Amino acid sequence: MAISLISPTLANSNEGPPLLAVARSSGSVRVTHSHRHARGQLLGAAHGLLSVDTGRSRWVVPATHAVWIPPDVPHSIRSHGPFSGWSLYLAVSACAELPEKPCILAVSGLLREAVMRAASWPGQTFSAAQTRLVAVILDEIRTLPQVPLGLPMPQDARLLKIAEALSDSPHDSRHMKEWAQWAGVAPRTLTRRFVAETGFSFTEWRQRVRLLKALEMLAVGRSVTAIALELGYDNVSAFIALFKRVFGVTPGRYNGLMR
Repeated sequence: MAISLISPTLANSNEGPPLLAVARSSGSVRVTHSHRHARGQLLGAAHGLLSVDTGRSRWVVPATHAVWIPPDVPHSIRSHGPFSGWSLYLAVSACAELPEKPCILAVSGLLREAVMRAASWPGQTFSAAQTRLVAVILDEIRTLPQVPLGLPMPQDARLLKIAEALSDSPHDSRHMKEWAQWAGVAPRTLTRRFVAETGFSFTEWRQRVRLLKALEMLAVGRSVTAIALELGYDNVSAFIALFKRVFGVTPGRYNGLMR
């Protein structure tokens, strides 16, 4: 089990400051088993993909977005690749105007920079300037749009094994039958259950996890050609066409809208 981002005592207390911020990086995969705490949590990655399980929902989320987890909601987290991310823990009093259910939020550059500043504060007693920045952070969170971006994860252990491997390595181009053999499941069963448990066929699911990774790569300035080739597309045109079909704009246009 990964070491908690903050102490369980702080996470489970609504006393003290309304907001606690933390940022962590590690060279290994982060796996946090199911737990809950009294404070609400907004969790994001600096790079890479995160899997977040809240019991009723399980998503893969790119670094361009964050997951909101209301107070007392059980959840577990897994990073795909070395972990580098941030988290805000909000007292119940600060959650009144935030969503009542777990959801995915688009994150602004302003919020990221403010979180990094707050994560550097050494104590829990805030100066007047720090208190003003906390108010800015809370206002920013309240206005973040909810987005249906997360990719549902299957519940079947064999399918989940495949989904996690693809999230770790979206470029892996093994055929469906090879994945089925690797996970010890019949190809027909894999095909049927992937649709039943995620709403996507195996091929569609794999395409979308690649697109989530592409969002992160676009955000850090990678070229469309480099992204397409690194993620295993046969040609750049195929990548652009799929991206536009899913997101409604080309990768270049999407990147311009996010700036």
